[in-house]
Amino acid sequence: MGHTAIPQDSVGGLSATEHRLDNGLRVVLSEDHLTPVAAVCLWYDVGSRHEVPGRTGLAHLFEHLMFQGSEQVRGNGHFELVQGAGGSLNGTTSFERTNYFETMPAHQVELALWLEADRMGTLLSALDEESLENQRDVVKNERRQRYDNVPYGTAFERLTAKVHPEGHPYHHVPIGSMADLDAASLEDAREFFRTYYAPNNAVLAVVGDIDPERVLAWVEKYFGSIPSHEGKLPPRDGSLPDVIGEELREVIEEDVPARALMAAYRLPHDGTREADAADLALTVLGGGESSRLHNRLVRRDRTAVTAGFGLLRLAGAPSMGWLDVKTSGDATVPEIEAAVDEELARFAEEGPTPEEMERAQAQLEREWLDRLATVGGRADELCRFAVLFGDPQLALTAVRRIMEVTPDEVRAVAAARLRPDNRAVLVYEPTGPTEEADAEAAEATDITDAEGADQ
Repeated sequence: MGHTAIPQDSVGGLSATEHRLDNGLRVVLSEDHLTPVAAVCLWYDVGSRHEVPGRTGLAHLFEHLMFQGSEQVRGNGHFELVQGAGGSLNGTTSFERTNYFETMPAHQVELALWLEADRMGTLLSALDEESLENQRDVVKNERRQRYDNVPYGTAFERLTAKVHPEGHPYHHVPIGSMADLDAASLEDAREFFRTYYAPNNAVLAVVGDIDPERVLAWVEKYFGSIPSHEGKLPPRDGSLPDVIGEELREVIEEDVPARALMAAYRLPHDGTREADAADLALTVLGGGESSRLHNRLVRRDRTAVTAGFGLLRLAGAPSMGWLDVKTSGDATVPEIEAAVDEELARFAEEGPTPEEMERAQAQLEREWLDRLATVGGRADELCRFAVLFGDPQLALTAVRRIMEVTPDEVRAVAAARLRPDNRAVLVYEPTGPTEEADAEAAEATDITDAEGADQ
């Protein structure tokens, strides 16, 4: 078969096996015969953190190019074949990876594997100026629709740039700049593919109603002859001090529905116990309608129409905590900011109550189990832990680690990190009238949803 296997682990009824082809492709399989469907998920270890100045947005642009055809599948054929077989598909790009995924009827898994192998092995034969220009325009239009021409659309980009200094690999967001998208050449795209789209830079997960031996035979048949590539350079160092050391503030006057307070805090790296503690802290503070900030600002003070606090987990740089508050009526940002800081200081002093801790752990447990319960979600998590942390089995024990965190650890990470001198702040002041804008503000772009970009 030309592969080596690592014995399977079983956690909570879920199990996975890992295999490696001779060309370096890592394969993770997880049987689940509950429903006659299966997911194929392929993660490449390349994201915007691998880009160089002047060529931002190339990882995301290339995600789009991967749907433009390959040697055996021309034009829009990938979509047509998958959807014609009753499946669904997409791809996304983040700071740290690019992924591609199909969910198929179980008897169509071989088709998905063949399609992914064909573009991994032969995309360069179909990549030309016409396809590059086509997808360059698509990505530029996506930037206009998601960033430049929507209320609060550039908040994620602005805060990311403030939290990460100039020259840092996470300073820019995956969408890239218009100037860099225009500057990308066909040779840039070809070199990007040769460097990063190799089997030894990828993890393939197949989850669902599968026969593992048969799937491995298909993987060997379609992927085994694709050569590895050793030219990849490691990403630039993403380490930063735990605390920024000062508050970085910007006031933005734009035509937005309501005043807004947004902030980003540096938090512990993903994959650590401290990151799990931070996730619990932000869940207590701003994770839903039972959270402290929602109760204080929306229900009690009635100064906000929405108040959320969430964690963007990052492995190669400090994670980021995202605060997003949209004001109600004539409420001002200073009074909201004073209330937020009061709640953060109280939490840093007292920590979560037993009831809050139980509720937050239950909420995160449910979210994790929801992801693992679907074949697509489980395949994605197995790939994530394999690519970012070297061990796909960690995906099956993530819930356990959340439940082991103590209230004192949650309080400690809040006290150490949720401080005014460890945040970048955006204050939005509308240039037009704000009357009757509460509903629109509540529905406006959530900056925590801007991590990646879908095909």
